[in-house]
Amino acid sequence: MNFDEITKLIHDRRSIFPKVFTGERIADELILQILDNANQAPSHKHTEPWRFHIITNEKKNQLGKFFQKIYQENVTGENFKQRKHDKFIMKTELSSHILAICMQRDPNESIPEWEEIAAVACAVQNIYLSVTAAGLGGYWSSPKLMIDHISDFINLEDDEKCLGFFYLGVPKEGLKLDVTKESLKGKVKWYS
Repeated sequence: MNFDEITKLIHDRRSIFPKVFTGERIADELILQILDNANQAPSHKHTEPWRFHIITNEKKNQLGKFFQKIYQENVTGENFKQRKHDKFIMKTELSSHILAICMQRDPNESIPEWEEIAAVACAVQNIYLSVTAAGLGGYWSSPKLMIDHISDFINLEDDEKCLGFFYLGVPKEGLKLDVTKESLKGKVKWYS
């Protein structure tokens, strides 16, 4: 891959949401290849803190119901939005796989926690780029309420922390994904 090709891949990367997924199932082998790419992310002192819990098939449908239950139990009155409640099922049904994106700190805490979070974010960027190259869709969601309760649904290690969920799916044909980033002007300072 040359510089122009990698530049195009980076510029083409977009968050694609489950509402435009077809519901088609992605081969588990491709999911594992995507996660192997994620596993190539940099991490200070090679701590490799990323952990992935793959949720699919019937467990994926149970996750949607679990999220609805947590939402009903914790959001009441005028804060409760039926549309948001219903959206949990739609997102899980249309997704092929859902990844719980987690971090397991270096047991010696030899580097600051923020560096390990940044390493996980680098792994997620590798997921995004891999998904884009494969013609798939996905996005990273980090709802605090669900993150706080996910250990009631999946088995996290004692020192493992969930940082969100990555929804993966096959996008519908013909999507318009043009997103323009603001220019670098005002974001870069040169020192010579």
